[in-house]
Amino acid sequence: MAESQLTERHNPERIGERLVADRKVRAVAQAGSYGTEFAWTGSQPTFVVFERDLLSARTETRAGVTVERFPYEKLEEWRDWDVARAQAPLALLATSRVAYDPTGHYGRIQRTLWNLNASQLAAHRAELLNLAIERLEQARADHTGPGHGVQEQLLALADARELALTLLYPALLTRLHLWPEFEIRLPHAWRTAAGLRFPKAVYRLEGLYGFGGEDEARRVLLATRGLGLVEQERRARAAFQAGYYDGAVRYLRDETARTHTSDLRQWTHLSSARREKLSTLMGVTRAPLGPAALRLAGELLDAVRDGQ
Repeated sequence: MAESQLTERHNPERIGERLVADRKVRAVAQAGSYGTEFAWTGSQPTFVVFERDLLSARTETRAGVTVERFPYEKLEEWRDWDVARAQAPLALLATSRVAYDPTGHYGRIQRTLWNLNASQLAAHRAELLNLAIERLEQARADHTGPGHGVQEQLLALADARELALTLLYPALLTRLHLWPEFEIRLPHAWRTAAGLRFPKAVYRLEGLYGFGGEDEARRVLLATRGLGLVEQERRARAAFQAGYYDGAVRYLRDETARTHTSDLRQWTHLSSARREKLSTLMGVTRAPLGPAALRLAGELLDAVRDGQ
């Protein structure tokens, strides 16, 4: 295929036009910072699509362009807040920019999300906090107590970070009626959104990651070699070069936990070189481990609940 054809095929604007022209597609929106005034060199084009004859949600990424696909039926169902809060990717829907919406359903979903009243937001926050409490209790049962080794300490840290990022951070933003972004630039975004209003919560959130600025980011990038994190390293390096050092660290810590869970579980059977790389990526010498990580997650939960 000619280079001009490849360029046209993977051009985000052309992809958006083709999605809108697809007869099965009933709504299209763009998400993330790409194409906005907040775009940067690491922004990735992302489209949100609702289409007919799709049985379940799926994510496709090709040549740096991501398409989040959802069944058309969800476009109708998620107009109901009670259904949406249980099923929908709320932040993705709330913060995306609608490009094609002939039924008006996408716009109605967004209006619902941006016009929630204080009691609805409080109820949603309570749901997130209750789920975080359940996850925290499960993590304590799974990863602490007699007989648990280094691998359990690492898994506890991974669980603490995951519930902090996906439950407690969104719960904190309900106090500001904001929806989280999950781009690689975190934690810069959460500092901007909530740092001044809720210093205790943001401080504890950051404590779980053990940020260390440019030096730590450089160490973490080097540690990716030989671990199959090629795409993640590429994205993190773009963040590093743009000055988002802590963002690169946060992203690689979370991606390491997501993609190398089996390594963390089999820690004692790994080579010393592999353990050293994973230790650097996870931030073993900088972040709390085991019960300490879960205790910090509990303190974060209290700070979010108290609005501090």
